[in-house]
Amino acid sequence: MRLRFCTKNTLILIVLDEEEKIGPEIQPIQKKKAKKNLKKERNAAIQIQAWWRGTLVRRALLHAALRAWVIQCWWRLILLRMLEKKRRENLISYASQERAIVKLQSLVRMWRVHWRYCQVLNAIYVIRGHWQCHNCQMCSFLRAHCVITSTHLQFHIEIVNN
Repeated sequence: MRLRFCTKNTLILIVLDEEEKIGPEIQPIQKKKAKKNLKKERNAAIQIQAWWRGTLVRRALLHAALRAWVIQCWWRLILLRMLEKKRRENLISYASQERAIVKLQSLVRMWRVHWRYCQVLNAIYVIRGHWQCHNCQMCSFLRAHCVITSTHLQFHIEIVNN
């Protein structure tokens, strides 16, 4: 602490050094200011840390979402391939069953037509056999006409006189 006097000895000026300014009365005010500054700095640091952690979390969530999206796209592709494979197998199975059914129907129709043909042929043989035994063989002859449809086999036999 220094004292200075004016030239007329009327004014006294007291100059305190920096170390002496911190007295018992001034110290609590500075402590409060220091605490306020410390709180402000701490709050600012907390806000920066929260922002940075939020940025890291959002980045991690974005990466996780992208990975999940890639996995979902891959799984949908696998499901689509499996569905296409099942469709192809079902189509092949259906086509082979249809071919077998058509073949079976064709064989049954062919057998029925053959059976009818054999019946008509046997009838013709019987008629011809009886006709040959008849005593007017030279006077007339047999004329046969055959009509084949998808469901029937028909023979028309005519006896034509000369």
